[in-house]
Amino acid sequence: MTSNRFAVAVHIMTLLETSKTSRLTSDIIASSVNTNPVVIRRIMGMLNKAGLVLTSAGVAGAVITRPANEITLNDIYNAVHNNGQDELFAIHEQPNPDCTVGRHIQSSLEAAFNEAQKAMADKLAGITLEQISLDVMSKADE
Repeated sequence: MTSNRFAVAVHIMTLLETSKTSRLTSDIIASSVNTNPVVIRRIMGMLNKAGLVLTSAGVAGAVITRPANEITLNDIYNAVHNNGQDELFAIHEQPNPDCTVGRHIQSSLEAAFNEAQKAMADKLAGITLEQISLDVMSKADE
């Protein structure tokens, strides 16, 4: 099953960017995402650890730590996916070593999957939080 952490993290960051007037609590964010505040707090912790948001003990809410045009989708992806180390594609373990395909499939797939992962990271690095926020807000006027 594919995780939705990245999409939720972008949602959170977009909310924080477009609501610059106040710190948003996990309850408010959870209402927009339509999920439990615990899920939001867990993802906010990852974003905080990555230095993308600032949360303070005893103070409700969070703020973005730098301008949205300096935060890329790749930054957000890395924050919630083990600094980009989570595999985009998993390779099955222990294929049959007595089979020619089984013996060599992992190394062949690994090269192809690494190339795909790099292409995705490069694409996400070219899209900023500001672009997403502006796109979302332009649709609010429709």
